[in-house]
Amino acid sequence: MKREPRPLSARQEAVMAVVRSWIIEHGHGPTIREIGARVGLSSTSSVAYQLAQLEKRGLISRTGREWSSCRLETPRPPRRGLRSR
Repeated sequence: MKREPRPLSARQEAVMAVVRSWIIEHGHGPTIREIGARVGLSSTSSVAYQLAQLEKRGLISRTGREWSSCRLETPRPPRRGLRSR
């Protein structure tokens, strides 16, 4: 039995919206502090945690160590076929 992915939290939705709009506006990802200022988080570790969760879900990725190098990913549909045991 396959579990449905959990929906994004309100905070994750807000972070995604900031990343999306920032990339459209500036051509690159925002810094952690820029994201925090826009979503109301003063703790950079809280922002980094939310970004890491979005990266785990495959919604964003980064090309370097800095979060300002992040980019949006298109979610891949679930794979179908034979299961391995």
